[in-house]
Amino acid sequence: MSDKKETTVKKDDSKKVVEKEQVKDVQPKRKNIFDDYDYDGLELDMPALLKAGVHFGHQKSRRNPKMDNYIFTTRNNINIIDLAKTVTLAQEALDFLASIKKSGKKILLVGTKKQAHDLVVDAAAYTDSLFVVERWLGGTFTNFGNIRKRARYMTRLQGQIEKGDLKKYTKFEQMKKIEEAEKLDRRMGGIAQMSSLPGAVFVTDVEADKLAIREANIVGVPVVALVDTNVNPEGVTYPIPANDDAVSSLTVMLAHVCKALR
Repeated sequence: MSDKKETTVKKDDSKKVVEKEQVKDVQPKRKNIFDDYDYDGLELDMPALLKAGVHFGHQKSRRNPKMDNYIFTTRNNINIIDLAKTVTLAQEALDFLASIKKSGKKILLVGTKKQAHDLVVDAAAYTDSLFVVERWLGGTFTNFGNIRKRARYMTRLQGQIEKGDLKKYTKFEQMKKIEEAEKLDRRMGGIAQMSSLPGAVFVTDVEADKLAIREANIVGVPVVALVDTNVNPEGVTYPIPANDDAVSSLTVMLAHVCKALR
């Protein structure tokens, strides 16, 4: 009776592998928002940033005193970011990122918050940059050797799957290896080609990705980041005062990154 049950389970698992591969084949590829962006009409000035809502900070009660220099005023209990400073600081940050790209070093884009996820993936693809959009793996910088080993293992496993080298395993074992590869890809697919520490890190949310900033500070990787009114900007080398929650703000700021790095 137990052998019969085990056979049934293996058949079901085999079916799952086939179904998963079929779904992967029919899923349409998502269009990259930055491929057809109007970069000629993209201006780094106050009216354009105002239109995108870059100036909206958080409620006054959530204000971090270390952001006082970047706040213009408070209206209806909402802190308003000084866009004149945003323009100046953003230009400095973009010029720095462009110099890193020109030097041949990679830039790592980090955005683990839900609304930044797809935008960061698209910006990374457009600029040929590295990216992290899932949970930051502790030791990505400070224990880089081990992270690099795991990335190489993931690449080898993906290669075996693509070449059909898993056929020597049972269907159940194949399914487990495919699931492992998918899990690794979600966690470190964006840094699979990171053969050395990047020349700079661009972070979309200082609070959500503070571990990334902490590790960058430890190993000496410069940090460019959007800083909203509720964060501590001290660990950021090139702060850009901006709303880090609204999709419109994130989109326009990443579009400027894409323009600077294309």
